[in-house]
Amino acid sequence: MFNKNLKYFRLKNNLNMSQLAKMSGLSKMAISYYEKGERTPDMNTLKKLAEVLNVNVMDFMLVRDDKLLFQHGAFRKNSRLNKSRQEYMREEIEEYFNRFYNIVNILGEKVLPDAPRTGVLVLSDDNEDNARALRSLLRLSLVGPIGNLVNIVENNGILVYQHVVEGGSYSGMNGSIDDRPYIAVNVGMSSERQRFTIAHELAHIYFNWSGVDESLCESLCNLIAGSFLFPDDDAVRELGLKRKALSGDLKITAVEFGISIQCLAYRARELKIISEAAYREFNILVSKLGWRKGEPSRIGMELSNLFRQLVFRAIAEGEISIQKGAELLRVSFSDVESGLLCGGI
Repeated sequence: MFNKNLKYFRLKNNLNMSQLAKMSGLSKMAISYYEKGERTPDMNTLKKLAEVLNVNVMDFMLVRDDKLLFQHGAFRKNSRLNKSRQEYMREEIEEYFNRFYNIVNILGEKVLPDAPRTGVLVLSDDNEDNARALRSLLRLSLVGPIGNLVNIVENNGILVYQHVVEGGSYSGMNGSIDDRPYIAVNVGMSSERQRFTIAHELAHIYFNWSGVDESLCESLCNLIAGSFLFPDDDAVRELGLKRKALSGDLKITAVEFGISIQCLAYRARELKIISEAAYREFNILVSKLGWRKGEPSRIGMELSNLFRQLVFRAIAEGEISIQKGAELLRVSFSDVESGLLCGGI
């Protein structure tokens, strides 16, 4: 799978074929042949390419599973990512899950729970009902805070890929691998935004959006996500039936439910707990505080440990070596070795 790996590392370095060719002393046509799998470079050429792309020659040789069927959701229209970066992100997701499925194939598919069938939920005119349907599908209580959403999603057989994407225009996307859904989320955002993004992508995955305009779909996914994380019954219990203004005590509620204060305020307005005038006053305060660019996070990061857990299990059971585990996780030998010790668990 040299061709796929070469393309991945080229895009990761934000280089086009012409730039890589010039930097490595090759022709653009040669790079094209290599990426199409029509030719294989000799060792000297491999070393040149590895040096330019800041990787080891062995990184080009990492095995990819040709049988994995990837389907990626579309990027949002408001995304400022150019086509090259979008292409890289798809390659990045495929590269990660190829490593992930390497260990799944070693341990057996049963290490992953079955995921609910996608597109099974029928949209209601009431987004509170839609959110309850999504909670029910994921075997969650219909009211109350949702705990570690990454763990909940993975325990429902949905894969999560966390990566950092600079620029602020990208929050996440979804797709599938052999019909198993995945969610990719930008961990460069606050933990609250990550939770909202995961909820948003869950709505994309599990509702049937046939015949729904893309912009309306995006709007409805946002509404469902807000209600999913902060149900109407909880909002009334925490905030009251009516409220003249939003005050500092709301931070406690926001932390409890793992949402931003801006999300909480929007829900309060949506449920008519506060007036339009009170919501406008709140938004003026948000602007003064500089929260438009990013509200401070008040909760801890929710990180996926599934891949690492499976690798450590395979090592403990003698299925793979520590070195192989380090290669799969893209960490050092010592990182894996120390993690296997009781003190590293």
